[in-house]
Amino acid sequence: MGLLTAFRPSRRSMLASLLGAAPFASGTEILPPVRAITRGPRHHWFGYYDKLEFDPGNRYVLGMQVDFEHRSPRPDDIIGIGMVDIQSGDRWIELGKSRAWGWQQGCMLQWIPGSDSEIIWNDRQGDRFVAYILNVRTRKRRTLPAPVYALSPDGKWAISTDFSRLNDCRPGYGYAGIADPGKDTAAPDDNGIWRIDLASGRRDLLISYAAAARIPYEKGGLERAKHWFNHLLVSPDGSRFIFLHRWRGAEHGQSWETRMFTANADGTGLYILDPYGKTSHFIWRDPRHVLAWAWHPSRGDKFYLYRDRSRQVEAVAPDVMTTNGHCTYLPGNQWILNDTYPDRDRNQNPYLYSVSSGRRYPLGHFHSPPAYRGEWRCDTHPRFSPDGKQVVIDSPHGGNGRQLYLIDISGITG
Repeated sequence: MGLLTAFRPSRRSMLASLLGAAPFASGTEILPPVRAITRGPRHHWFGYYDKLEFDPGNRYVLGMQVDFEHRSPRPDDIIGIGMVDIQSGDRWIELGKSRAWGWQQGCMLQWIPGSDSEIIWNDRQGDRFVAYILNVRTRKRRTLPAPVYALSPDGKWAISTDFSRLNDCRPGYGYAGIADPGKDTAAPDDNGIWRIDLASGRRDLLISYAAAARIPYEKGGLERAKHWFNHLLVSPDGSRFIFLHRWRGAEHGQSWETRMFTANADGTGLYILDPYGKTSHFIWRDPRHVLAWAWHPSRGDKFYLYRDRSRQVEAVAPDVMTTNGHCTYLPGNQWILNDTYPDRDRNQNPYLYSVSSGRRYPLGHFHSPPAYRGEWRCDTHPRFSPDGKQVVIDSPHGGNGRQLYLIDISGITG
């Protein structure tokens, strides 16, 4: 009976969605069909919304598998790596394992852009983090001497940061098992954002913590804080990348300040795209524009479209997309895929926003039990298929832990 609680407004409508392919009603809403593509007793999820989960053929869906929930990962906790064949009975295909992972972004598992056979993920070997590139057909695997964060659109290089420091500063995003060598240093000059060549494994430091800390902040306080980087993402043409520079001082408690930077692919041309201290989730719309949830003096907390290397900023759907969420553009940039954190009924609400009509289309209301909070919360983090017809979310609403759910959005997007 667990799956019948997926949409609290109407259990009957949820049952209809599980039994058939037609859209179903929930209250006054017409919601698209959804089905679980993984099942217990083990828990499955993918993690962040800005990685390639589907293969180019829209058939295989990557995921991770674990035996427990509701606590921080320990150095000896191993997760399984696999993919679901959604055209063959949602068959789970085992591909590997990892000892380097967190609840929010997993082990950076993703398809290598442009490849229909190679995937990449991070692991730990002894006292170092590494990345594996696996051919899912031949099962031939090679090892890179450093972990990755985000890949270039041509699949030839990656950017990364220090996952030990990230784990120390923001649990849930970094990896356990290796102590941060600069833990007691506020802004190390020998660590930060790295560029990694996927063919040779060569690693080059692009931007150090110290370099970012030296760039003035209008409110001051940088010299009294500990600095880290998070949420790295390469632009669609590979010419620039974006990242969040965060820091925490004694006056911040458990909070922090944030600046959103962009930079050239070689680390030069640093630009503070959002200087106001509160950037959250973002995505590149195209090589020159970034959509982000942030605070701006013009409208307060909203989604804004920023033009890179300029002060041009405009609010996006300020009366429709009114809360923070994990945003991406479907192919063609005519639809924004987004979600919400649990509302007062603890429902998470993924949806589509039509750029042309300004209309919001709900994809479901998925209940998140109270145990899913903090570091081990389970955000839906919606990810779309390359053809723009399907969405996969992580959700614990079915009563058997976090699992992967497939939503057919073709009836909405046409």
